[in-house]
Amino acid sequence: MFSLLYGFWQKVFERVEYRVLILGIDSVGKTTLLERIKVDYKLSASLRPSAILPTVGLNIARVEDPACRLVFWDLGGQAGLRSIWDKYYREADSILFVVDCFEEARIAESLEVLEECLSNNDLVGVPVLVFANKQDQARGGSSTEALGSRIMDRGLFENHSIHHVAGGSAFEGFGVREGVQWLIKVMKTNQIKV
Repeated sequence: MFSLLYGFWQKVFERVEYRVLILGIDSVGKTTLLERIKVDYKLSASLRPSAILPTVGLNIARVEDPACRLVFWDLGGQAGLRSIWDKYYREADSILFVVDCFEEARIAESLEVLEECLSNNDLVGVPVLVFANKQDQARGGSSTEALGSRIMDRGLFENHSIHHVAGGSAFEGFGVREGVQWLIKVMKTNQIKV
């Protein structure tokens, strides 16, 4: 009888774990975003922005939200490293794609890479959050709304009914928690569970 009750208790109170893949071209602020998430969730092992180096390979962070456990995989965005991204797609419960909205040429390159990613069959149906980063600097760049329009015009979300474009600044911190909360909500709603 005890084992039956214990099993029920475990099932009711188990922590759901979701894997979030952080993607984007090089130098768009993926690791800064990850470090900001760690600060927001009060992880002591976060880096100051000045200490962040380009990612070669993978950075991993686990954070505890009241609703679930999140595992973030931050993959390097240099052209030579993008070839390994697809090795992680099947394990991803959502995609957090970071775009630098400060420079027009970087936006165009990001949209090409996003299109390539989202065309992979392993990501069909996976929720996608595009984070329009560097809004604190984007005076001459692209607004969140303009980026969203460009993405929709290209039909990039065709196989992704669950998508959102959110703006903010990984450096300043605004928009980050809201983006993470959106991901949690859609992953829970769609019961995308490890």
